[in-house]
Amino acid sequence: MNGNVEVVVIGGGYGGVTAANSLARRDGMSVTLVNPRPEFVSRIRLHQLVTGSDDAVEGYEEVLGGNVRRVVDTATLIDTAERRVLLAGGGTLSYDYLVYAVGSGAADPGVPGAAEFAHWVSDLEGAQRLRSALSATPASAPVTVVGAGPTGLETAAELAEAGHKVTLVCGDVLGPSLHARVRGPVARRLAGLGVIVLEGPRARVTEVTREGVQLDDGRELPSAVTIWTAGFRVPDLAVRSGLRTDAEGRLVTDATLTSVDDVRIVGAGDAVVMTDRPFRMSCQAAVQLGPAAAATVLRRIAGKAPAPVRMFFAGQCLSLGRNEGVTQFSYPNDKVNALRISGRTGARVKEMACRFTLDKLVSGARKASSRAAHGDTTDRLEPTQPEQRTTPSDRRGAA
Repeated sequence: MNGNVEVVVIGGGYGGVTAANSLARRDGMSVTLVNPRPEFVSRIRLHQLVTGSDDAVEGYEEVLGGNVRRVVDTATLIDTAERRVLLAGGGTLSYDYLVYAVGSGAADPGVPGAAEFAHWVSDLEGAQRLRSALSATPASAPVTVVGAGPTGLETAAELAEAGHKVTLVCGDVLGPSLHARVRGPVARRLAGLGVIVLEGPRARVTEVTREGVQLDDGRELPSAVTIWTAGFRVPDLAVRSGLRTDAEGRLVTDATLTSVDDVRIVGAGDAVVMTDRPFRMSCQAAVQLGPAAAATVLRRIAGKAPAPVRMFFAGQCLSLGRNEGVTQFSYPNDKVNALRISGRTGARVKEMACRFTLDKLVSGARKASSRAAHGDTTDRLEPTQPEQRTTPSDRRGAA
């Protein structure tokens, strides 16, 4: 390609920011990031926003390279034939390559009353609305948290430590992603905070009302504020754009994060699935996938075959209020083991992990701003002749 290579990154979360910073470190790159919000959302701190111990946002001037153009808007369609992105505000952006990093949000549980009466903590606006609802509710009023994954556990503990009367409805088992031996300290911490934990196959919510929730076993629980934390969904941008997705709407890619339909589109983060290498939707995955997506783009521009993505997981860090936490260790393939750090040390490890993640983003932004990457291990940008546009059947073979 002659001149600057135009790359559009859709999504300003962990995957999008790390991809944009990695690309912007290269000379000859023009990087544009599209995001509907003007600030970066630290999703791993949204449960803290609910109680006011953190605002869960950072300025993009801190985490994104100054040479990355920002567009505050929502992508409504990817026109692959013309290589352009249509925006809700009426504008369009042309691209040579596109990084699909639209992230995830709260899933529709399909339970009567949930969409109308339950609150969410999976995005900034939902967490802000939840905080307002809790502020208008007496601390003695019952609060129900539905879902006992990491978000549910952290939210329940945070609220209980702040003085709320909390019931955690697990739907089945407490902490399904945790090792059986690690659930013990989590359960003890929740009990110490006064959280009522309902487990078992019939501890599932079948209806949400303004006054409470109904369980599968017939019990009715009074609830002034109900918080739904079970499940995630991804935006339907890929589906609307005619790109191949899985049943959940995630962009299907090969092992290099390249769309199976178009070699010009590379994915990163929660809204992507490598069919032969499934990974857990998480910040820990996104911060690895962003740079990997950038590396794939750079190698394609240089006329080289991109390398398969290598993922490495260390475990899960859970804050159980501000004073205690649990770090669940895992093998590199993300299979959990019995090793853990709990108590106050666990809380410190979680806080260190949150700060380390932010520090990495800030460091990436500084490197992007200075273009000081010519000595790193990423292949240098050596433009070759433009790749020919292909039909969908051709693209599948080229990926």
